[in-house]
Amino acid sequence: MVTTIQLSASTREKLAALKATPRETYDELLNKLIALVPDGDEEGTYTDAFRMGLLDARLDLRAGRVTAHDLVKQRLGL
Repeated sequence: MVTTIQLSASTREKLAALKATPRETYDELLNKLIALVPDGDEEGTYTDAFRMGLLDARLDLRAGRVTAHDLVKQRLGL
């Protein structure tokens, strides 16, 4: 089954820039990107909510929205 999704022009350009080859489909590319978020570890399978949390945390790190571990400890009085 094939479906259509709506993307802004800028998102489509960003996706096109990530393609390994011009013949790579967006479906193949999106599946590669989805595979970057792990399904689980030796303790079991992650919930979808946990996987989204991992993705959000990576995006926060990339954007610099982090607090140093020492500062957290200091604020908690540890």
